[in-house]
Amino acid sequence: MLVLGGAGFLGAHLCERLLQDSNVICVDNFSSSSENNINHLLRASNFKFVRTDISEPIDLESNKDLAAFQLNVFGIKEIYNMACPMSVKNFEKFKKQTILANTTGLINSLELAVKYQAKFLQASSSVVYGQTEKDSFVKEDYRGINDMLDPRACYDQGKRYAETIVQVYREVHKIDTRIVRIFRTYGPRMLLDDGQMIPDFILNALEDKDLTVYGTKEFRTSLCYVSDVIEACINVMNAPIVDPVNVGSSDVYKLTDVIDKIIELTGSKSKVKFEKEKLFMRELALPDITKIREAIGWIPVITLEDGLRKTIDFTKAHKDLLNFSTDF
Repeated sequence: MLVLGGAGFLGAHLCERLLQDSNVICVDNFSSSSENNINHLLRASNFKFVRTDISEPIDLESNKDLAAFQLNVFGIKEIYNMACPMSVKNFEKFKKQTILANTTGLINSLELAVKYQAKFLQASSSVVYGQTEKDSFVKEDYRGINDMLDPRACYDQGKRYAETIVQVYREVHKIDTRIVRIFRTYGPRMLLDDGQMIPDFILNALEDKDLTVYGTKEFRTSLCYVSDVIEACINVMNAPIVDPVNVGSSDVYKLTDVIDKIIELTGSKSKVKFEKEKLFMRELALPDITKIREAIGWIPVITLEDGLRKTIDFTKAHKDLLNFSTDF
């Protein structure tokens, strides 16, 4: 198995899960991820890490560290593309890398799928749906309203164009592809102090600092625990699903209620304050998951309280390691 972006939040969890049954090659350049996410995996004999930028040509067979996997003989069976900068705090800094990941990097990744005739899964995003009516649940056939010149278009439009690229490669090269549109996800190993809502709420609650909502008291969102998302990706890869599918939780929460639960679980003295909406803190579309439920029987199983408790416990134990690194 090859996981591109394997040291990121989703990628690291995916690598850990795939290691239960397979050899795993993890590729990352640490642009918005952390080596600490995969340090515990490096001891496994069936796990290999390659530090490279997928926007550059990817040559795995010449890498001596991968010799034991004999790629020239056994090839690669599955490729999971989770690679795309996801730093909210450093979004402006990584605009060019973001568009490259969604175009050149994706094409390089698909060329590997063509070479090895590997199954390919593209981690897309709920942002492809663009602006929707408030509290509306979107099905996969909704095409959305998007602004190609929006300040965050390199990500939003990049994810839309990435789906086009995957579809073209499927049609032209007859490779077996999947597209999962992932909605808001949370869990252990999200970088702290990086502008992500849940980890920043937890960090500030542990330190009795104010918890800031960038929006109004009515800010609502869906939240899916990371292990549920990972199981969905693996199950979709192994199912005959050709068209894109939504992956997320159909439970919707007021952000203030989520904060109240975090304060309760941490025993914090923090208060809530509200500030102007930020670029990456918009209310997004909500997922209709009928399609994936009917196709493979997948639904999220981790409750919000259980997920928050797991995330809080991990953050307490690893707070000093969940730092942001831009050394790449």
